Amino acid sequence: MTMDISSPAQAPPSRLKHFYRFHAPHEHLEPVFGNDWFALRAEAFARFFGTPTFLIGQTVAVSVWILLNVLGIVSFDIYPFILLNLAFSLQAAYAAPLILLAQTRQSDRDKAHSRADAQHREELHLASEERQKVAETQTSLLLELMRQNTAMTENIKALTERVASLTLEVHKSVCTK
Repeated sequence: MTMDISSPAQAPPSRLKHFYRFHAPHEHLEPVFGNDWFALRAEAFARFFGTPTFLIGQTVAVSVWILLNVLGIVSFDIYPFILLNLAFSLQAAYAAPLILLAQTRQSDRDKAHSRADAQHREELHLASEERQKVAETQTSLLLELMRQNTAMTENIKALTERVASLTLEVHKSVCTK
């Protein structure tokens, strides 16, 4: 039994369809918050909160907001920036649960992958033990064959020596007559 450690891209098609075979038993697991559009969008939005695009965009928006109000170009939210503070509070009120939702869903995925990986490692261990037993059996057979070969070689040597001595005797008896 040989083990193919090539990447899935190099594997033959029959091996490709079984590449994630240890994850298949966990496909039925429904995420805690489901797979509906809200859960998927909420998770995507929560993931977006940690991106540089969001952080830079928010920094630019807040800077423009403050500059417009400080310079007097607009005056809908003057110095203590109460409306901006309210916007941040509203954003935090929605961001925290969305981030927790994304973390919970990721935790469920990680748990399923961890189980699949543990099963895969166990099957690798069993296959390794099986290969070890086969190797031990083959080694003992090889040693037995070598022992038999040595015994046969010794017998052939003895027989060859016996044939040589008999041939000498026959030649001596023919020559003496």
